Amino acid sequence: MITFISLGLILIIAFYVACNLGANDVANSMGTSVGSKAITLKQAIIIAGILEFTGAILFGERVSRTLATQVVNTEALAAVPQTFLLGMVAVLLSVGIWLQLATRWGLPVASSHATVGAIAGFGMVAEGLKAVDWPTIGIISSSWLITPLISAAIAALFYSILRYGILSHHSPLQQLQEWIPWLSSALLGIFGILILPRLSQPIAMFVEQQWNISLPAHDFTILIGGMAIAGLSTFSWRQLARHNSVSKESRLQNPIEQQFAKFQVISACFVAFAHGSNDVGNTIAPLAAIFYVRNTGTVPLTEFDIPTWILILGGAGIVTGLAIWGKNVITTVGENILSLAPSSGFCAELATATTVLVASKLGLPVSTSHALVGGVVGVGLVQGLKSVDFSTVRSIGLAWLVTVPAATLLAAILFLCFDIFS
Repeated sequence: MITFISLGLILIIAFYVACNLGANDVANSMGTSVGSKAITLKQAIIIAGILEFTGAILFGERVSRTLATQVVNTEALAAVPQTFLLGMVAVLLSVGIWLQLATRWGLPVASSHATVGAIAGFGMVAEGLKAVDWPTIGIISSSWLITPLISAAIAALFYSILRYGILSHHSPLQQLQEWIPWLSSALLGIFGILILPRLSQPIAMFVEQQWNISLPAHDFTILIGGMAIAGLSTFSWRQLARHNSVSKESRLQNPIEQQFAKFQVISACFVAFAHGSNDVGNTIAPLAAIFYVRNTGTVPLTEFDIPTWILILGGAGIVTGLAIWGKNVITTVGENILSLAPSSGFCAELATATTVLVASKLGLPVSTSHALVGGVVGVGLVQGLKSVDFSTVRSIGLAWLVTVPAATLLAAILFLCFDIFS
């Protein structure tokens, strides 16, 4: 095994990567809320910290297994577990370095791009082109192209409905009061359909063990989900209707936007949860693979169990990074692409959360950055092309394109250096 890289150093590197992931991708969950003045930067960091951590623990495992076992052809590296281990350490370092540089420049790059590119980079240097699972690369790459388009379409649809159903109405505030239960149900329903199946499984097992009641998981999910969504929708309706103003620190003057600010906070929470569930895999996948090799002496050929403590480490690193360095990227996404109001920010965030959570359930490491930028642009297209700052969009797009070759090259160079000194 590795002798010149200690276990403690590997953990420090993984935590460093997770910190940079949180610093760069915090804008994916809270940038639009801060940009629309629905919440302050401090509030955004606290909310994102809690939800990012929770999403990482509950949903981060599946995407992590995809990255660890399906990007590189593990069968081609099965005979050289030492090489595989060295490569994953190189992946961790290259992703961390690239994310730190991008955060310094205020660019919301795709951490999934960096991770996939880095894994492919060390694989090609180690065992040639055969070491890369090109069909999986193709599927993941196509998801990067499709993600912003789907998110943009969903955001444009949501905003068009709100615009013509509420904002353009002759009495929009009264119309909004009538829409509140429907908006609450839609918001909580999307979240419930995607999240409750995972949460209901341990509850169903507990009921069966304690009371010997056999209830199909699907039926149990529908039962719990229906009760939860109905209760939360009613509660949200009453609370949102009761309070007619937002925080004293808010600069929102429009009463309609004051009401939508409350909805945007909820949608931002969903994006934070979605981001934690998907993007934590970019940190813990290499770390989980490293510990698998260290413990078994073999390369993981198929999906394997990821210890909960590794998920916790990744979630904690994300929270730490977003708290310390997240401000630059928040400004780019929340303010520089489009001048956002809570109503438009709400639509962009809801579209982002929907897109990313579906991908997490499918085990696809999509880019939350892509989804959010697509959602913001989708809203802007409904408002009119002149409302979108396409120069900022071009800069972000260029950063996306550069990320894969940059991470690939970094990982290849680091792997060669490790291989020389090992």
